[in-house]
Amino acid sequence: MEQLNPHSRRDVFGSKINRDHSPLLVYGIPWLTILIGSLAPMLPVIAPAPILPPLGYLMLLAWRMLRPGLLPLWSGFPLGLFDDIFSGQPLGSAILLFSVTLIALDLLEFRFPWRGFVQNWLIATLFILAYLPIAALVSGGAIGFGQLPLLLPQLLLSLAVFPIVMGVVALFDRARLLRLRKIG
Repeated sequence: MEQLNPHSRRDVFGSKINRDHSPLLVYGIPWLTILIGSLAPMLPVIAPAPILPPLGYLMLLAWRMLRPGLLPLWSGFPLGLFDDIFSGQPLGSAILLFSVTLIALDLLEFRFPWRGFVQNWLIATLFILAYLPIAALVSGGAIGFGQLPLLLPQLLLSLAVFPIVMGVVALFDRARLLRLRKIG
């Protein structure tokens, strides 16, 4: 075989002999990146109004749009629970919002299976436009509809950062699919 095509046992990731995808990387990297994104409220940022985008939610959106079948629908519960614990939101708000987002994205994927970057960005814009005000209203603070314009900087920053988050998730996706030497 090698006499006909010397590159028949190689691909872009290297030699295919004795190499396979690591299940720990394949399934662990998406969960880990979303969990690390949910730890963003722990950063030492002091601002008079909310400005830091919800990175855990943005990572969830990016992973779900980049690899639709990777995260199961039930993953909204544990990921939302972790986000609720570290974001300071009332227990259950991110659980509900993450789960509803995954269900809505699944229905959207069923209806429109082929989308491009612009469509994904518009869909993410709609989800972020819904997520931030709902999360602010259920936060338990004395927030009314008069204070919702205070979310505008956080909203604009979230929309501007989403393509960057999508690119970072694409890099993690390439690292997730590396072929490693199989021992044993």
